[in-house]
Amino acid sequence: MLVDTPVCDFGWKAPDFTLKDPDGRAFKMLDYLGDKGLLVAFLCNHCPYVQAIADRLALDTCELMDNGINVLAVMSNDYRFVPEDSPQNMKLFAEHYGWKFPYLVDDDQSVGKAYGAVCTPEFFGLNSNGELQYRGRLDDAQMENTKDRKRELVEAMRQVASTSEGPRQQQPSMGCSIKWS
Repeated sequence: MLVDTPVCDFGWKAPDFTLKDPDGRAFKMLDYLGDKGLLVAFLCNHCPYVQAIADRLALDTCELMDNGINVLAVMSNDYRFVPEDSPQNMKLFAEHYGWKFPYLVDDDQSVGKAYGAVCTPEFFGLNSNGELQYRGRLDDAQMENTKDRKRELVEAMRQVASTSEGPRQQQPSMGCSIKWS
């Protein structure tokens, strides 16, 4: 089912979380906040919308991380219901697309619920104080030519990194609904 995300609630204070990657390493959100902010991406493997942007996401997140903006990805789907999203498959998926950011298992779905995540892919851009400044999509998916596409997420996160505030005009993300247990 295709769903759109709600509009950005500027200044909403993101709750801290600690999640593990498929290898069992723990990652604490506050440790990744950084002085230029943090991108928290809700992703999964089976969603065709995530699959369609996976290569671009690898490139864009590398650019963000090279500029001091940290990235964490969270998989909140019930992987017992959707085995394609299992931790082992998450690891293979991330390796296949060359993702350099931690891809974390939200086993009890508490992080997805705390953030009010509704779909994959969904992006939450936080400033250095952990306040929401971007909630939207990766880019203009209509543009086939990567060179010409409007890089909404990258530009928004650059703005957050330099001013602590996100753009007031944002396009909602759309994708597959999160598979709650």
